[in-house]
Amino acid sequence: MSGLLIAAPSSGSGKTTVTLGLLRALRRRGEPVAPGKAGPDYIDPAFHAAASGVACLNFDPWAMRRELLLANATLHASGGRTLVIEAMMGLFDGAADGTGSPADLAAALGLSVVLVVDCARMSHSIAALVSGYANFRVDTRVAGVILNRVATDRHEAMLRHALDAIRMPIFAVLRSDAALALPERHLGLVQAGEHEALEAFIDHAADAVTAQCDLGRLLHIARQVPDRASEANIARLPPLGQKIAVARDLAFAFSYEHMLLGWRRRGAEISFFSPLADEAPAVDADAVYLPGGYPELYAGRLAAADGFRQGMLAASSRGARIFGECGGYMTLGDTLVDAAGESHAMLGLLPLATSFAKRQRHLGYRKVVPMSDAFFTRAMTAHEFHYATIVSEGDAERLFRASDALGADLGEVGLRRGLVAGSFIHLIDIAGNDA
Repeated sequence: MSGLLIAAPSSGSGKTTVTLGLLRALRRRGEPVAPGKAGPDYIDPAFHAAASGVACLNFDPWAMRRELLLANATLHASGGRTLVIEAMMGLFDGAADGTGSPADLAAALGLSVVLVVDCARMSHSIAALVSGYANFRVDTRVAGVILNRVATDRHEAMLRHALDAIRMPIFAVLRSDAALALPERHLGLVQAGEHEALEAFIDHAADAVTAQCDLGRLLHIARQVPDRASEANIARLPPLGQKIAVARDLAFAFSYEHMLLGWRRRGAEISFFSPLADEAPAVDADAVYLPGGYPELYAGRLAAADGFRQGMLAASSRGARIFGECGGYMTLGDTLVDAAGESHAMLGLLPLATSFAKRQRHLGYRKVVPMSDAFFTRAMTAHEFHYATIVSEGDAERLFRASDALGADLGEVGLRRGLVAGSFIHLIDIAGNDA
């Protein structure tokens, strides 16, 4: 296995743009790549897939067992592919308990770190910053830096002089460029599928990386990964059924590829359908999965999608197991109030009303324990990130008992009515002490 972790001192340093440019540049060279995203992010992986032409896996050092990290890395990097994993936040930033940082991931997988530094407001101080990151942990190797948002030749000369004093390799110098900025909204970047000029943006980023980066040197560093034994057939979250219909479009885009990979490895057949295109789940599906996304942006279209509605009701009537996460959970409810205050009828499969009229952020890692064995039987790690509020909940069983990363009890969450269930929680892995 070979690979790199593209990290930064903090969010907003430009590591997503650098990663996209690097993936496309390597693809142009004919180098097989395997893109990855550290942490529970479900937006950036779609950009990585667009840049590389390969599905992007999440690698979450807090929520995933080390065995799963190693197994997925080995599978993803098979066939001579080079792992290019983008970190989340800063290199040493993790969950509320201080664990699960990108540095933890680099140590678990034996990956060298390439540090992307936003140089827009510094010159010689870069040496102190980079030296601190390089020497903070003995199990984390910062192999070199990519200098981003460099203003002028003089600015570059000062930065190089400072880093030469600490003997830190510079892999690339990227100039300030307003065209290398991606639009954002409340959960992160605007989705890849909504970016009208995505290919041009990625090509522009790749041009900048190709012009300034020694790709051969980076690949040499990437191959310095220790050999690790990895058993691919480890315990994973079981599939919802044998034939699983998964909603996938701009309203339901937040499914984790590692979860689908695990279901396939357990023999499940997966099909996709688009509620926004008024498609119904496959008629022979014995399970339906509605992942998270942005149903609040398309609530009117979903409410009017009669084919989708009838297909979901038919699936429920024939006894298919139906599971929704976050946006999917809201869609399974009775009503959804959008940001303008307009109420839209949802599927009515769970007694739930939600609203975006008054937003409230819910964010953090979770550990959940099933309240019954109707859907899940083991404790699991998970993540929650949404701005919706619950207006009302009716008569139904609770799905999980939840706690946060510090172990604080968050009470009972989610709802289950027969073989229909959901919550705002995005499931990630079996809990480490319950594997």
